[in-house]
Amino acid sequence: MSNVSLVISDVDGTLLTMDKALTERAQAAVRSLHRKGIGFAITSGRPPRGMAMLIEPLALTTPIGGFNGAIFVHPDMRVLEEHVFAIECAAEAIEIMLENGLDAWVYTETDWLVRDPQAPHVEHEQSVVKFPPKIVADLGEGIANAVKITGISDDHDRVARCEANLRQALGPRASIVRSQPYYIDVTHPDANKGVVVGTLSRLLDVPTNRILTIGDMPSDTLMFRKSGVSIAMGNAEPEVKAQAQFVTDSNEAEGFAKAIERFVLAERE
Repeated sequence: MSNVSLVISDVDGTLLTMDKALTERAQAAVRSLHRKGIGFAITSGRPPRGMAMLIEPLALTTPIGGFNGAIFVHPDMRVLEEHVFAIECAAEAIEIMLENGLDAWVYTETDWLVRDPQAPHVEHEQSVVKFPPKIVADLGEGIANAVKITGISDDHDRVARCEANLRQALGPRASIVRSQPYYIDVTHPDANKGVVVGTLSRLLDVPTNRILTIGDMPSDTLMFRKSGVSIAMGNAEPEVKAQAQFVTDSNEAEGFAKAIERFVLAERE
């Protein structure tokens, strides 16, 4: 691990605590990476605007992978690369979600479109991403520029059935992941966290075998497979841990900072 040149971290459940806080120890670990000349980048199912609050405290200079890799932006939010849905695929994803009893949201580069501001998790999502949704009567308003479609329900069995139906209907035309038990994220087929590793490797000229990835959800296992070193959070499910080389403590027990200290900084010392 003394060869690690770049660390790529998931955000929710990994870099942040359950109440979405960035701890001082986590910030200190990233500052230490900067001092050692090791790059640090973040990726998430969040929109880029929903990660803007992390740029200054982490002194980010690397591209940010939003929407699980559907869009890459500079820290000043200028777009580097973007994977926009085919209109018919986005429309089909929305239709399947609604038929399965889920609510649906549409994300574009700049906007988050919802039909009902009182629907489940809208208020919570707004508190997380730090900007309000655009309320529309018809989600079709945004599908020409859609980079992510999200299906939401607190009935987790219903979400699982919808996920299976989406996979069957859309097949290779989309990337489909569960970013939370109550969320399904559908993006362009070239937008997933495995692609994030390859894209950042190319943009930053760092071989993938010198990249360390850390995360907690099934979507993060895609980047585990592409990187030289992979670490699962202690709060991850067993099947996620099984696909990582190492496991750290939970996000409530400074698992991110401990992983950086143990597997990167200590090796450099």
